[in-house]
Amino acid sequence: MSLITAKGLSVRYGANTVLHNVGLTVEPGEIVTIVGPNGSGKTSLLKTIIGAIKPTAGHVEMKPGLKIGYVPQRLHIDPTLPITVERFMRLSHRVDRNTCSAALETAGVPDLLGRQMSRLSGGQFQRVLLARALINSPDVLLLDEATQGLDQRGSAAFYQQIEAVRSETGYAVLMISHELHVVMSASDRVICLNGHVCCEGTPAVVASAPEYRALFGSGTGGALALYRHEHDHDHEHSHEAAE
Repeated sequence: MSLITAKGLSVRYGANTVLHNVGLTVEPGEIVTIVGPNGSGKTSLLKTIIGAIKPTAGHVEMKPGLKIGYVPQRLHIDPTLPITVERFMRLSHRVDRNTCSAALETAGVPDLLGRQMSRLSGGQFQRVLLARALINSPDVLLLDEATQGLDQRGSAAFYQQIEAVRSETGYAVLMISHELHVVMSASDRVICLNGHVCCEGTPAVVASAPEYRALFGSGTGGALALYRHEHDHDHEHSHEAAE
């Protein structure tokens, strides 16, 4: 059965309708990305799915016993607070050092266990948040614009790591993003949202849809093609190096 099924979701804040009759599913092992302009309801949809917002209409069904790993948009930690990566990861989980190390390795940052959180780069910080979400072996990872503040190369590397995590673990991924040029190529299925579902399907189908082009223009297709070319080139390079 589907891991997550949302049916007919509507959300209103006072007189303002943020989401209208939105439906989606997340199947085991797939990467689903929600894209949309600012104010399109992306974060409200994610919060409704996890139960932080009660919908005005509709409902969310989850597979019984579903475990969710959540990577927030941002997390502020007082830079003067002396806290290591290991201690940070164990604040909300009763886990041992080896479990923390394994999660960091899956997130692509195996050497950060003893580092101070305040000394991490933006990309390293987000990988630690990803590792924390991986600790309990979730069925699905939810990411709320998790690369906000990273440059294009950092964002691309993060999403490539998400693909690697899915390949290694088989976890499903539901993420929202405004970074069309990198996130589209990391997705099995894309949902274009603007208060309602404008279009959905494979990245190629969505990128060519009139509704998508009306929101984002046609230039994103070129950026997507450029990223794919660079991604394929990097993949070939790493494959040659491995040989």
